[in-house]
Parts: sequence; structure tokens; C-alpha cells
Amino acid sequence: MIFNLIVIEDKKVSKELTGLYCFQSLNLMARGFIRSAMESESKCPKCASENIYANGNLWICPECSHEWSLSASVDELEQESQERVIRDANGNILSDGDAVTVIKELKIKGSSSVVKVGTKVKNIRLVESDDGHDIACKVDGIGAINLKSEFVKKA
Repeated sequence: MIFNLIVIEDKKVSKELTGLYCFQSLNLMARGFIRSAMESESKCPKCASENIYANGNLWICPECSHEWSLSASVDELEQESQERVIRDANGNILSDGDAVTVIKELKIKGSSSVVKVGTKVKNIRLVESDDGHDIACKVDGIGAINLKSEFVKKA
């Protein structure tokens, strides 16, 4: 039996096509062609969907039409498991408790205050964030803020 899976790349599709797409996805899932994340212990790297299926050497996500190889997903997991290294503007490795100096005048969003060039910040804390602000610290006269590591150098 051949299944026609509709790949929807254009976000402006009619509700009828979207409903048909969802129905065919559910039909494939019920027949075991789409594995859940519980069985394969994997998710789509693009949309984090749990409904993925294997097609030869490729994994395919029916929700966002992303295709990736199993070896690529294993490589991504290995990279994530390695410790994340945060470097300053000069390439020096930063760690918790370091003292850094600001190398560029930084405007603070939602405020009229600025962190001036040469401001020394002591006892930084490295945090993970999606927006690139990976240093949590307290600046004298301003308070607790998050900084990007590209705008500081190790003191």
C-alpha cells in the first residue's frame, strides 16, 4: 500500500489541506510507520515533535517536513553532552567567580542607564540562555544584569 504524505511548506494553506495532512499523519502513526519519541528516544531537531519516522537512513518529521540522518542526530547529542565553554572577546575561557571588564558601552534595555567601557565586574556567574546573555552579574550603580560574553574581557 502506498501512502501519499502531503508536504506543506507554505504556511498559507487552506484548512481542508491541513486537516487532510493531519489525518494522513495520524493514519501513518496508527499503522506504526511513525514512531513516537518513547520508542526511538529522539525528537525532531527543528520543531521538537515527538512524531517522527525512519525512511532508510533518514529520519523524517511529518509536521515540519525536516529530514536528518541518524548519524547527524548522534553527533548533535555528543556535542550537547560536551561541556559548554564560554569565552570572552579575546578568546580566554571564562569560569564562575572570574572578574571581567566591559569593552564596549552597553545600553540597558528599558532604562536610561549605561554600562561604561572599562567597568570592572567581579564574581560573575555563567548561565545558559537562548539569547546569548550568558553572564549573570551585579554591576555597581546598576544592579543585577546579564551580559553577553562577547562584550567583556577577563580582568
